[in-house]
Amino acid sequence: MEGQRSSSPNTREQGYVLAYKLARQQLAAMDLEQQCLRSGTQYATPGKVMLLFLNRPYLVSLPDIEVSFQETGGEVPLKDRILILHYLVSARGTPATNRFLTFRELPGCASYYPVFNQLAIKPILNRFAREPELLVDAAASLGGLRASYGDASVTVNAFSRVPVTIVMRRGDEEFPSSCTIMFDANISDYLPTEDIRDVCATLARRLTVNVPASAMGAR
Repeated sequence: MEGQRSSSPNTREQGYVLAYKLARQQLAAMDLEQQCLRSGTQYATPGKVMLLFLNRPYLVSLPDIEVSFQETGGEVPLKDRILILHYLVSARGTPATNRFLTFRELPGCASYYPVFNQLAIKPILNRFAREPELLVDAAASLGGLRASYGDASVTVNAFSRVPVTIVMRRGDEEFPSSCTIMFDANISDYLPTEDIRDVCATLARRLTVNVPASAMGAR
């Protein structure tokens, strides 16, 4: 979804507009009820789909393929609209494997890892390395649940069938603090490579601003 680092903002924006247009065309040509079943989303009324993206409800309406916030009807940022439509278009309905993979281990993702690390891993590590438990507090506002890995870990459903597990480990004299992001091995059946990266970048941004003041004061 993102252009190369040398691309201008206008070029990137044009790329987003084109990607959104293509996704709308693809979804309009599909069996919407079938895609709802595959993606685990709700076919609310004829021509309307309700889904959660990072615990916030959105509405996708046909035939115009408009994406809006369900509670307010307001305009959704373009990149989020693309991610939502790509999820609906890409979903294959593949069952969970209950087998974890990191981003680097996903097919075709190794070359994207430096950008993934910069956009998703580093912000989380910078924010929570000293107090990993704050990650659990921050994730709660996104519907995240505590997991049982490392010194602190959470699983957040980016979409209904895209769980993202984040594991924090405290550093010591020998090793620095670390952050690992893991997915079910079926994630490529629900999102393209660049969207996996961008979903995690969005999740990282929301986590780093979602630490409750009460949690900060309690430590």
